[in-house]
Amino acid sequence: MSKPGAMDLASGLGGKIDKKEVLSAVDQYEKYHVCFGGEEEARKANYADMVNKYYDLVTSFYEFGWGESFHFAPRWKGESLRESIKRHEHFLALQLSVKHGMKVLDVGCGIGGPLREIARFSSTSITGLNNNEYQISRGTELNRLAGLEKSCNFLKADFMKMPISDNTFDAIYAIEATCHAPDALGCYKEIYRVLKPGQCFAAYEWCMTDSFDPQNEGHQKIKAEIELGDGLPDIRTTRQCLEALKLAGFEVVLEKDLAVGSPVPWYQPLDSSNFSLTSFRLTTVGRWFTRNMVQVLEFVGLAPKGSQRVSSFLEKAAEGLVEGGRKEIFTPMYFFLARKPHSEG
Repeated sequence: MSKPGAMDLASGLGGKIDKKEVLSAVDQYEKYHVCFGGEEEARKANYADMVNKYYDLVTSFYEFGWGESFHFAPRWKGESLRESIKRHEHFLALQLSVKHGMKVLDVGCGIGGPLREIARFSSTSITGLNNNEYQISRGTELNRLAGLEKSCNFLKADFMKMPISDNTFDAIYAIEATCHAPDALGCYKEIYRVLKPGQCFAAYEWCMTDSFDPQNEGHQKIKAEIELGDGLPDIRTTRQCLEALKLAGFEVVLEKDLAVGSPVPWYQPLDSSNFSLTSFRLTTVGRWFTRNMVQVLEFVGLAPKGSQRVSSFLEKAAEGLVEGGRKEIFTPMYFFLARKPHSEG
């Protein structure tokens, strides 16, 4: 499907937030973050409100820039961004051995881009779990347009307390989503609970790497910019994620930072030195056009007041992501495959 245009961007800005309340929502969201005097504990305590506001505010921007799948991917030379994103999703499906007849859960599914791609790739029935009403409404419409409304569905719920019975799913995955959890262990325990014994959970996590120095002010600034621009309570290290998986009861089958050794850096689409016609909207020039377009749309009243502020913190996030990638202190694709034992104890 083609990416939405300027008017689609304008109509979607603010999500389910009343257009008159968008500016106030931006104020409240920003105040959760270090750059605006916020504290980590407040972000964790109010994670549901923070993350919901974030996705109401940014989903239209994401869809305008990225399409339907809001994530990064390792990339081969000569491969387009879109091709790499699809391959990244296929890799996850293959690791989980998903196939027709399985019941699969996508935790934190966004508007369902990966869900639809994996469903088509594997002829699998997938439920997307999401706590944001606007994203679910967009995903439901996109499922209908793709002809997948009978095999794929959405469930509005918090992944820290899922209204799902124990041992329900044959496979579970999360793509750059459980980084929004205030507590990795609590989130992984819930996933463990609803997964059938002997089955697997796979994910791509946003993490700080072993190269991150918490005493380094420059590193802390980059981390804070990413947290602000991406709705994160905190960014855990790869070691913390691995430890949380084990404490939740999982057997870790495979774990690897897929950013390491990627022929094309994952952050290249956002890099100021990169220019691409196929992913133009993500480039520095493309973001400049988007920023100015949003300014005009807001000025004439087609976009709600506060839209420029959202565009601004997303720009700041892009800068933080590129710097975090260049310095190798951050990765958006710490991959793991973990199995729930056949018997506990």
